[in-house]
Amino acid sequence: MADPAPQLQLEFAGEWMTLDPDRPFVIGREGDLTVDDNQYLHRAFLELRHVDGLWWLSNVGSRLSATISSGSGAVQSWLSPGARLPIVFSECSIVFTAGPTTYEIGVHSDDAAFAMSTEHRRRSSGETTVMPVGLTELQKLLIVALAEPMLRRDGVGVSELPSSGAAAERLGWTMSRFNRKLDNVCDKLDRMGVQGLRGGVGKLASNRRARLVEYAVSSQLVTRSDLALLDDPALRAADDQD
Repeated sequence: MADPAPQLQLEFAGEWMTLDPDRPFVIGREGDLTVDDNQYLHRAFLELRHVDGLWWLSNVGSRLSATISSGSGAVQSWLSPGARLPIVFSECSIVFTAGPTTYEIGVHSDDAAFAMSTEHRRRSSGETTVMPVGLTELQKLLIVALAEPMLRRDGVGVSELPSSGAAAERLGWTMSRFNRKLDNVCDKLDRMGVQGLRGGVGKLASNRRARLVEYAVSSQLVTRSDLALLDDPALRAADDQD
């Protein structure tokens, strides 16, 4: 007799859903989880299905991608259209952006296939950086300005991605200064292997702001404690050489 399927639950905007292992679960503008009536969101975007003892997450959309990270942010995957991956941690988050809106869905399993070691959890607790990126203070400030709505939200749910103009105004920067630093940050992370920031050879992706925020928040490159940087007038007025 086959072992029973592990229970999988989703958390979105304060609501919890328990998935049925005998049928696929669709996430999108329509489906089992109707995320939002957002014209930029696929009717069917993501699908969760129990196969061969594991829950699998598939991107069944044609344009949008999603970021999936473990609860600590130490492990992260970028799920492009047509790709799929197994849910192997007890807690993880799914983050994706459609138009100006970013969504986060929590995933909870009662029977994880993998678990972080105690030592790795200690190293990922905020005392050390998950990935030593080596950003300048102003580059980190730029990311915080873009990620501010997502960092300020309470719990799992929805947040608005600010435009470049709004983020530049928040910092008191000109658009040319903001765009130059955004390009430099995306170039630096792209060279480190972060996917989704480059649209082709020598060309940055058009949706790089959304991907940058997804990566930075999911990997805990920036956290809520970094919001204090936005209130530092000396830092906002400073200049550096990227």
